[in-house]
Amino acid sequence: MRFPGRWAAVLGVLGALASGCAPPQTRPASETTGAAPSAAAGGAAASSAAASSAAVDGAVREAVAARAGLLPGLLGGVPLRSAAYRTLDVRHDGPRRASADAELTYTLDGYDPAPATARRRLDLAWHDGRWRVTADRPAPGQPAQLWDQGPVRAVRGARSLVLGVGHPPQHLREVAAHADRAVPAVAAAWPDGTWRGTVVVLVPAGLDAMGALLGAGPGAYRGVAAVTTGRTGGGAADRVVVNPEAYQGLGDFGRTFVLAHETAHVATRAATTAATPLWLSEGLADKIAYGGTGRAVADAAPELGRAVRAGNVPRALPADGDFTFGGDPATVARAYEGAWLACELIADRWGEEKLAAFYREAGRSGAPRALRDVLGTTPQEFTRAWRDRLRQEFGGAGPGRGDAE
Repeated sequence: MRFPGRWAAVLGVLGALASGCAPPQTRPASETTGAAPSAAAGGAAASSAAASSAAVDGAVREAVAARAGLLPGLLGGVPLRSAAYRTLDVRHDGPRRASADAELTYTLDGYDPAPATARRRLDLAWHDGRWRVTADRPAPGQPAQLWDQGPVRAVRGARSLVLGVGHPPQHLREVAAHADRAVPAVAAAWPDGTWRGTVVVLVPAGLDAMGALLGAGPGAYRGVAAVTTGRTGGGAADRVVVNPEAYQGLGDFGRTFVLAHETAHVATRAATTAATPLWLSEGLADKIAYGGTGRAVADAAPELGRAVRAGNVPRALPADGDFTFGGDPATVARAYEGAWLACELIADRWGEEKLAAFYREAGRSGAPRALRDVLGTTPQEFTRAWRDRLRQEFGGAGPGRGDAE
């Protein structure tokens, strides 16, 4: 674990620290002696005040940095490869109170390919001759961390690490068992070597706690079983955040499917960019999660099937906005189902390797160019083939509403 060491220079300036006296003050010499200073004395006093102020800020920064030593305990004893608080700003509220804005970075040993990061605000007080952190919370407008919500319990699976608050160990072990089932299936479907083959799952106490971890309001993820956090293009630690209320309502198949879908997002993160359309990233995640389950199309895509049988064949592939949480549930369901079948079409017609190559190229240059360069088709031709596939799967009898092109 990398923790910054003591600042020896601070000890030399803060002689008062050793005796437990009040912290150094940044006061002009005239306030100390009651005499009017000369110009030279004034300059020396200003220089001394600046040095004293810097020393106090340095001591505050040291106290903030030492906070990283508590992190393993806050994470249920999970070992860290690295942890650090980097102070961004220090503010003083009188001689014995201070606050600091800091960036926390930490890496879970054996799980994170890159550090997790969080913006934090810490309160400090001068007590017993040194600065002590009295509060550590999310910076304004920033999401909470799991340990902000209560004591964290950790359960290790064969391929997973599950961290929970407010849940008995048996419940967390069940989540780990489903994650351990999901990870090998994802690894087999996406064997590109950039993913470690493990997943970290967070199980907050409830729906509102889930929203706090994701920086959203209460109820924002109602009905959503799980969400994956991380940066497109990789370079950050991914977390699968479970909605315990929705997750508990699923059966054995549903729980494994949800964790396989979210783990697929973790596995493909390095190849996913802002250029990757959601129909491709969500469709591939569903395809990987359904792989080897023998799930019938009619069972996996009921909303889309009803629309197609009614003659309402979608005119275009699902737009990014169709996947919005909190939108019309039927629209969201049709978007996921249509995206899955688009990826199934690519795998069936061009092959699994071409699907993977298409995904990576779409992340680099966008889907239209990837369709041309990897699959040798155009967006228009691919959309027509997809719509034909929907009619074949669901028994749509000829062109329906919106079919004029």
